[in-house]
Amino acid sequence: MDALITAAARALAAGDPLGALNRVALRDDPPALALRGIAMAQLGDIDRAKGLLRRAGRGFGPKEAVARARCVVAEAEIALVSRDLAWPPAALEAAGATLAAHGDLANAGHARQLAGRRLLLIGRLDEAEQALAGIDPASLPPASRATHALVLAGIAIRRLRTKPAREALARAEEAARRSGIPALAAEVDGVARLLEAPAARRIAGGEERLLPLEEVEALLASGALVVDACRHAVRDAGTVVPLATRPVLFAIARALAEAWPGDVSRAVLVARAFRGKQADESHRARLRVEVGRLRAELLPLARVAATRHGFALAAPDGRAVVVLAPPVDEPHAALLACLADGEAWSSSALALALGTSPRTVQRGLDALAAAGRAQPLGRGRARRWMAPPAPGFPTSLLLPGPLPGG
Repeated sequence: MDALITAAARALAAGDPLGALNRVALRDDPPALALRGIAMAQLGDIDRAKGLLRRAGRGFGPKEAVARARCVVAEAEIALVSRDLAWPPAALEAAGATLAAHGDLANAGHARQLAGRRLLLIGRLDEAEQALAGIDPASLPPASRATHALVLAGIAIRRLRTKPAREALARAEEAARRSGIPALAAEVDGVARLLEAPAARRIAGGEERLLPLEEVEALLASGALVVDACRHAVRDAGTVVPLATRPVLFAIARALAEAWPGDVSRAVLVARAFRGKQADESHRARLRVEVGRLRAELLPLARVAATRHGFALAAPDGRAVVVLAPPVDEPHAALLACLADGEAWSSSALALALGTSPRTVQRGLDALAAAGRAQPLGRGRARRWMAPPAPGFPTSLLLPGPLPGG
C-alpha cells in the first residue's frame, strides 16, 4: 500500500473526508476507489459512494479477498445510514467471517457492529445483543468502541434500563473524545439527551405529567396497574397483557383507566371503542361482549365491574391505576419516531422497522405529508421520506421491541 493510500485511510479514520479526497481524488485504482467511496459517503453523496465501492469491489482480484470484504462492509454501512434495511445481511456476515479468518479483527468487529445496529433499528434486541457478544471493545479503535457502546446504550434504552444505558453512554463519550471526531461526539450527546427528555405522559386521577425515561422505568416497576398506550398493553411489575392486536379492548381499557377510580358511561365507551358512533342497542350489545372479553384478558391483573351508569376498573390490593401515554397525541407517532432521527427513509424500510404493512405505512406517510409533518424526496423506487426532528420527542417507547417485563 503506497503512502497516499495510507494517508487517505488515516484521514478517513480521523473523520476528515476532504483530506482523504485531496490525496486520492484523481486515482482510479481499486484501493483509491474504495477510499473515495467512503469519503463521499461521509460527505453525504450516497449514490456516488455506492457506485465507487462497487467499482472498487470489482477491481480487486480473486486473491484480494480481504479488500473485497472491506468494500462489502463499507457498502453495508452506507445501506444502514441510508436506511436500506433490506440490504442482504448474509453478505455482511460473510464479509465479517472473511475478515476474521484473515486476522483483520478491527473490521470484522465493525461488521458485527453494523449487523447489531440494523437489528436494533428493526427492534430485534436479543439478536442485536448476540451480534455484539463476541466483540472485545478493548481491541477496537476509539471510534469503533464508541459505536459499540452506542449500540449497547440503544438496546438498554429500548428495554427501559436506564442505569446500563448511562454506563454505556459514559463509555461512548470517553471513546468519542479519544477519537477526536466531532460528528461522533455529537451523536453520543444526542443519545444522552434522550434520557433526559420527556418520554411519556403519566395520566392518573385526571392529571397529566411528563416523565423522563428513568421515571417511566420506575413507574413500571412500582406495582401500579399501568395501561401502556405506547406499547398498547396492560401490565404491572410482573405481568404483561398485550393488546396491540385488540384495539377495541385497549380503547375500553384506556378509557376506564383514565376515569379511575370513577366509572365511564356506556355511551362514552361506545364512542371511544367504536370511533365516535352513537350508542344504540346494537352497539350496547357489542360493548357488553367486548367488556366480557376484556374481563377475561385482564383476569390476572384487574376487575372490570359494572356500575349503574357504565363500567369501572378496579385493581386488587388497592393499587393505583395509571395510563402511560406518548408525550404527544399523534395518530402516526411511530412513523414520526422513526423519521425524527433526521435520516431519509423509504416506505419499505419503515414497514420493516415498524413490523407493519407497506400499505399502512404509505397511508400514514401521505397523511403526514398532507399535514406538513413529512416530506417526500425523489420519485418511484428512489423516493425517501424525511421529517425535521421534534425537540423533546424521544422515540424509545414508540419503536418496536419486546415489552419490558414480558
